Amino acid sequence: MLTAALLLPAGRATADSPAARATTYSNPVTAGTVDTFPDPAIIRGKDGYWYAYGTQNPVFQDRGEDGERTLPILRSEDMTHWTYAGEVFTPATQPSWHAGSRLWAPDIRYASGSYQLTYSVAGGDTVGLATAPTPTGPWTDKGAMLPKPTGCATYNIDQAQFTDTDGVAYMYWGSYDTICVAKLNGDRTRIEDPAKEVAKGRRMEGGYVVRHDDYYYLMYSDAACCDGAYSGYQVKAGRSTSALGPFTDDEGVDLLAPTSKGAIVAGANGNRWIGPGHHSQQTDLSGQDWLVYHAVPVDAPEMKRIDGVERQLARRPMLIDRLDWIDGWPVLRAGAGPSQGPQPAPVTTWDVGGTFNAGLGGWRRAGAAQDAWRTSYDPDARGYASHSGAGPAPAFLVTRGTAPAHVRAEADLKVTSRSGSAALVVAYKGPRDHVAAWLDRDRGALVTEVVGRGEAPDRRATALPENFDWDSWHTVVAELRGTRLSVEVTEDRLDDPLAVQAHELPAGASWVGKVGTAARGGAVAADNVGAAKLYTPVESRVPEPRPGRLLPGYSDEFDGAGVPGTSAGSPWSWVRGPAAGASLGDGVLSWPTQNAELNLGTNTASVLTRPAPQGDYMVETRLRFAPEQPFQQAGLVLYGDDDRFFKHVRSVLPLAHSNGAVTRVSEFGKEGPRPTTDPPLPVASAPMFGGPTADIMWLRLRYHTDTVNQETEVRAATSRDGEHWVWSGVWTLPGTGDYEIGLVSMSKAGVTAAFDYVRTYRSSQ
Repeated sequence: MLTAALLLPAGRATADSPAARATTYSNPVTAGTVDTFPDPAIIRGKDGYWYAYGTQNPVFQDRGEDGERTLPILRSEDMTHWTYAGEVFTPATQPSWHAGSRLWAPDIRYASGSYQLTYSVAGGDTVGLATAPTPTGPWTDKGAMLPKPTGCATYNIDQAQFTDTDGVAYMYWGSYDTICVAKLNGDRTRIEDPAKEVAKGRRMEGGYVVRHDDYYYLMYSDAACCDGAYSGYQVKAGRSTSALGPFTDDEGVDLLAPTSKGAIVAGANGNRWIGPGHHSQQTDLSGQDWLVYHAVPVDAPEMKRIDGVERQLARRPMLIDRLDWIDGWPVLRAGAGPSQGPQPAPVTTWDVGGTFNAGLGGWRRAGAAQDAWRTSYDPDARGYASHSGAGPAPAFLVTRGTAPAHVRAEADLKVTSRSGSAALVVAYKGPRDHVAAWLDRDRGALVTEVVGRGEAPDRRATALPENFDWDSWHTVVAELRGTRLSVEVTEDRLDDPLAVQAHELPAGASWVGKVGTAARGGAVAADNVGAAKLYTPVESRVPEPRPGRLLPGYSDEFDGAGVPGTSAGSPWSWVRGPAAGASLGDGVLSWPTQNAELNLGTNTASVLTRPAPQGDYMVETRLRFAPEQPFQQAGLVLYGDDDRFFKHVRSVLPLAHSNGAVTRVSEFGKEGPRPTTDPPLPVASAPMFGGPTADIMWLRLRYHTDTVNQETEVRAATSRDGEHWVWSGVWTLPGTGDYEIGLVSMSKAGVTAAFDYVRTYRSSQ
């Protein structure tokens, strides 16, 4: 039975004989496996597979299954082809304290030798914890992690853990409209500190923290997650020098400031995918980061209604796409957004290395105590290499083949005796010529050694946390690009390192060699040891839309003598106007907000419109507007009719659970038919939120007719200085009918909007 357990499935790699790599993939990566997989969280198990966990949903509806799977689990060898691997709870195993609640938004971590899955108990407004010895269970429920009340002004869902370099674990949580953080207790079963607010915004949720270089990044989603073709979800980011904040966006705006935020990581781009969001993150074997998220397909945005769920669920399969770090900020595919069609696949097999599931064949012993290497087994890691102990001289186990130049190597290591060290070895040419990153239990440190090359050994130590669990697996990663070496230690490869080092190696020497593991002084274990060519980072964003030549016939500097649309020959006209109080003077159109609406069945607001040019164009206005009361709004529209338009306004919206607090947002919305619901809706509306607001700000709308798919695509941008722009995602509506350029000032009286101009340009792309 042991022999059978150690056999590899077809395609799995042994040392120096990597499986054939998939060169491309296409989204959604869950196609053909499950119909929907919202809020995905992903981890690489100690058995070398990737595992994904999703929100409770009817994942097999297209196969005729009426019910839901409770926190479904998927497994993959390559992050792109997935198989169903079970669910965390069944009706028979779901704890009674859930009281029949649906369970949402799992987050998966590995700590102290077990997998820790937190999940949202939606009906109980709290977060639960289940642990397991393997990624698929068996799961032991540990109860609720949050007290009542929590001290956080939010729905207490959408949680994610993060462990800092001092070993302290935190949990971030919150939805509609605040994200909080609190320290976890020693066994990570409960929060033990008061909740601290770190971010606040309209429909902000799904916070997920990673550390990259010198910053902590809080990435989150805002707007509507689950409204089918009207899902306005986007992923945004803030960063800080502390896990506790303050977090600011790329314009320095605090994530707690009462305004919408920039630093958009991922938004809809007008292709097949709507509302990308509620993400997690994963790193492939080359070091490339990947955003793991859900999105809504435009061709089938809704699931069939199911018993026990009041609303119709949106179809939200799992997608992955390359996550780039450009100028210190994360962005999906350099700003290109969700992918459609074949893409370069993640690197998920090593150039050299292996999992030891098939034993030590293909590995070379060197150094001291060579005969003490053997293959061991446990249900989680399956086969792994172990060494019973060596003296002060290291015992090596290395690949026979040479790793690539510019290499990323990693190993899962643990020290199973009270003393000793286990190492990841790179650039190995011999016992006296290599680089090794040691987990040194005697020193309680990560110790990196550069040995040989005609120099005295260079040893550098970084203390590991006092609570470091030496008897459980930790992943050591080394990246060597030229002569620059970086090393980090994590529990679960989820970008929350416990220790980080950076070195500049001596120039003029060859830093290419084998990869492997080593033991010194005591019993150790190693698994998943290998190396792949280090990824090449993308360093430039894709070009953003830019205005082309000005179209004077479709522009207005508001330097005339009368209110637009009130004199013969004016290119402007009014829908339900002219608006009371509107005036023109000193090159400004002044327009008091109306107690009137342009929303679903309530169409009482005035709209000032003029014809738009044929073809693609961009329209811009400079707006002076300082609203104070909820729902006051003013800005641009592309107006088809009262039930078919795109709106880009500065507005004031209330915040949930915040005792009347409001936030000022760049609101980019659409209104149109929604035929995919059951029953169909003749008209629906939804927002997404753009960049930070100001009393003087610039608004743009870019119009594009997609003649291939017979739809209209519009993208919005905001600026606070007229030079630096935050481009949000794309809204689409079916059909390519004419839209007019328009302005609105509405929803609640009491403040005046001042439009300095309307300028229309040919669009650059």
